[in-house]
Amino acid sequence: MKKILTHLLLITVFTSVLLPSFAITVTSLPVVDPATAGKDSAASLTKEKIDEAMKDFKSLSRHDRKARISDAKKTLKKYKADQRAGKAEPSTNTVLLVILAILLPPLAVYLHEGVINGKFWLSILLTLLFWIPGVIYALIVVLS
Repeated sequence: MKKILTHLLLITVFTSVLLPSFAITVTSLPVVDPATAGKDSAASLTKEKIDEAMKDFKSLSRHDRKARISDAKKTLKKYKADQRAGKAEPSTNTVLLVILAILLPPLAVYLHEGVINGKFWLSILLTLLFWIPGVIYALIVVLS
């Protein structure tokens, strides 16, 4: 998760420098100062909230836990179905990957896929031989 977040922050910084009209501000991420990391920081408050939520979840009966897990699975399944159908709004990740697909197509394909596979190698080949087909292929992979 930290790796993806770091990649997205780097992409945001570079796109805000290169393309100011597409600059995206990240307001939901807490800024943690290393000097105050152990004190009353946003990260420690978040960890406390997570620990409290886990304690509350574990205190539920077995039946209630199963019901909550099944509700979460149903919600996730519905979200994925909406995303496949195109009903869900594009996330910031998609917008950043599209910008990256135009600038560095193989990197966008790798970040989208998460592994080095055939799509990544085809993207490298198309980008090295001809730039425009590499960009088009990366856009197809990222937006599909």
